[in-house]
Amino acid sequence: MQSVLSGDIDGDGEEELILLCWKTGRYGRHRPFWVEKDEPGWSQHIFVYEYDSEKIKPKWMSSYIGQDVSKICIDSSLPPFDRLWLTAPDGSSSRWVWNSWGFAKEDTDVSFVAFGDNLIHEPIYRYGLTTGSFDFLFENFRDILAQTDICMINQETPLTDDPHMYGDYPRFGTPIQVGEAISDVGFDVVTCATNHALDRGAAGIQTTKDFFERHDIVCLGIQKKEEKEDRPYEVITKNGIRFAMFNYTYGTNGIRIPAENPHMVHLLKDEEKIRKDLISARQDADVVLVFAHWGTEYEEKPDILQEKWTQIFLESKVDVVIGTHPHALQPHTILQGNDDHQMLIYYSLGNFISAQDEKSCVKGGMAEFTISRTPEGCKISSYGLRPLTITRREDGQYTVDFQSTVYF
Repeated sequence: MQSVLSGDIDGDGEEELILLCWKTGRYGRHRPFWVEKDEPGWSQHIFVYEYDSEKIKPKWMSSYIGQDVSKICIDSSLPPFDRLWLTAPDGSSSRWVWNSWGFAKEDTDVSFVAFGDNLIHEPIYRYGLTTGSFDFLFENFRDILAQTDICMINQETPLTDDPHMYGDYPRFGTPIQVGEAISDVGFDVVTCATNHALDRGAAGIQTTKDFFERHDIVCLGIQKKEEKEDRPYEVITKNGIRFAMFNYTYGTNGIRIPAENPHMVHLLKDEEKIRKDLISARQDADVVLVFAHWGTEYEEKPDILQEKWTQIFLESKVDVVIGTHPHALQPHTILQGNDDHQMLIYYSLGNFISAQDEKSCVKGGMAEFTISRTPEGCKISSYGLRPLTITRREDGQYTVDFQSTVYF
């Protein structure tokens, strides 16, 4: 016998006795009919007993694990079932849950992809309206979006279902069919707190938020007129991990937020309030992500404002920061804070798509990272960036595709 634990692994409100044992053979008294001879070697197994007054009775015996285990512990973070963490000799960990017939390995990783500014200039939306589809925007990313747990994009421009409200710079209005393409390809989260969020006034906010809510897409950074109370973040859960997501913009191009709805667009302004909100989110979530629309346009390095807020986010123990707005690709890195806290930051992902022809504007990036739950808590287990290139074909179609792959 290697380890002895006690926990409620079947969620019945009563604890069970859990033993990590070594025994010869993979099977007990009985074995499957297709197994002619049991293995003679030693292997590790999990035995489970139920407490019955002063006695114990077998619940599950000789559950072969299929791996070597150096350490086993209980995880009570996801009631009503306690889980088992198994740590292998190489230090890797896996979480197991009772499934009424032994234990099954759970997925404790959540994969993310994030794209920069979906900046819909007139040449882009005219092409889509002429051809009758905006699927061309994402045609090169369908497979990777389908394989990723949470997919995110910055919807730079407000949606409208009124053709009279379509518009280009400086007051954008984007056909609602762009939203349909975002939904059809499988995005889970859109960030809408941008400097162009109020280009079509409160009506643009209303249309944009209504559309994404109807299509079960989490819409961050903006609130409708009937949403009087401040909702600084949204929480989504995947594979048992809770993610609190914030979205802020540095401003709205001089357009004032209506006084009767001060939370219509979330601003990167009130430092004291933002710090409090970030701390509050820690009570509701395991991981905190901030999407910041900030920086200097066309610059490939962070500016003073970005550096200031980066330090605030790091001090507030934000886990991931994803920047947009400069329309240029900026660095990404892991920053080290207090108490060994680490924060992954992408200062700017540049454009996903736009009709801007500046050299820095036709290069963007797709952020890729994975958050994993471990016995010590949730951690960033991998991260990287895949550069993107925007091209305009002779027929007027703008396309986005991978340029090359760079991992750090």
